[in-house]
Order: sequence, then structure tokens, then C-alpha cells
Amino acid sequence: MTNERLIMPEYGRNVQRMVEHCMQLPDRMDRNRCAAAIIRTMALLHPELDNPEKQHTFYDHLAMMSDFQLDIDFPYGIPESEDLKLVPCHLQYSNPSFPFRHYGKVIQAMVNQACCEEDIQKRHALTNIIANRLKYTYLLWNKDQVDAEQIKHDVKLMSRGLLTCDFPEFQLLHSWQLIGKNDKTSAKKKKKK
Repeated sequence: MTNERLIMPEYGRNVQRMVEHCMQLPDRMDRNRCAAAIIRTMALLHPELDNPEKQHTFYDHLAMMSDFQLDIDFPYGIPESEDLKLVPCHLQYSNPSFPFRHYGKVIQAMVNQACCEEDIQKRHALTNIIANRLKYTYLLWNKDQVDAEQIKHDVKLMSRGLLTCDFPEFQLLHSWQLIGKNDKTSAKKKKKK
């Protein structure tokens, strides 16, 4: 013997049977009391939804479990099957032809902003920041030593030749430090003294 398919398996077969029993009650007041007991049981099973703002979710689930046939006084209005069974619209993926996906979109936005900068000093400063960020991101993926020429080449390619790293102030950092990490260790050393 196989059991019937559950409409909402997250509540279990006993709650489904309670809903079926509630639907068979002839008196509306009895159905309302029974529905309130079912809602309390559902709240015990899913305490994360048990707050006043999300209380209507239980009533929506109750309606779905009864296949929208339960005749009770819904405190949030009678839910419609079409409203609860809406399929969300398809989300479009962003530009899949982005050649520097390993650096990320934020880096590309920074490059675009730097290309629009008219002040040459600011442009050089932004280029320096971008190149160091590229090196950091590159090291996150590769865990090897990165060639400075590769970073310069990538900056030039990402900016379509508008940004170059051949100015005197250009400098790639050699290592990365976490700012908070050194502060904590020095604070511990001071406490020990």
C-alpha cells in the first residue's frame, strides 16, 4: 500500500491528515477552531516563520494543502491558487563574454571609471590601485607568484589601451597584510607585559 502524495511534505503526513479532517467538519466554527489548531502545529514545526509578519504564510500553506477547498475565515483574505503558484520570471545572466571573469565585474567598473578620469594624477593613482587589486585577485586564484608584466598587460587589455602602467609612480605591492590582524597581536603583547 502506498501513501498519497503530500502537497507540502515539509509539514508531514499528520498535518495533511489534520487538514483533511478539518475539511470534513460540517460546522464553520469548528473548522475555524480546527484550522487555528493546525496553524499552531505548523508554527511548532517551523518556528522560523512563527512571527506576526509571516503568520499569513501558514494560512497560505493551509489553503494549498486543502487544494484551496477549505472554507474558513482566513484572517488575511482568501488566497487564490493563481497568486500562490506564480512562477518567477527568468533571470538573465550578465554578459557571459566578459574575458576577465576571474578579476570580477567590480574591477571592470573601476577600470571604466579610471578611463573616464581626465586628471592625469588621479588616473595614475587609480591605475596603481587597479593593478594592485588585479595582483591580489590573481594571487587568490593561482596561489603562485604573479608576473608584473602580466598585470600591466591585463590593465592595458581591460582598458582597451587607455590605461598603461608605464609611469614613474607605478608600484606593485609585494605582500598583503590584514590591517586588524597586526593590531590584535600587538595588543596581546602589550597585555602580557
